[in-house]
Amino acid sequence: MALTKVITYDYEIRGEYKFIQERQKTAVMEDGNELSSSYHRRVLSPDADVSSESSEVQALASAVWTDEVKAAWAEKQAADSE
Repeated sequence: MALTKVITYDYEIRGEYKFIQERQKTAVMEDGNELSSSYHRRVLSPDADVSSESSEVQALASAVWTDEVKAAWAEKQAADSE
C-alpha cells in the first residue's frame, strides 16, 4: 500500500500567435490506481524566455515561434499599448 505522486505534462499550441499552453497533472497513486488528481495550467507567449524551461517546451517554442510569429506578436503588443 504505497502512495506515490506522479506528475505529467501535456501541451497545446493555440491561436494566431502560437501560445504554448502547458498543463501539469499531479496524480496521487496507490498500488497503480489513481486516487485523486489535480491540474495546473500556464500559458507561454512568443516573447517568453524559455531558456530555463524543459526540453519539450524549448523544442515547441523553436518549432512554432518563427520570426514571423514573434514579429506579429510584438506588433500586437505595441498596438495594444498605444
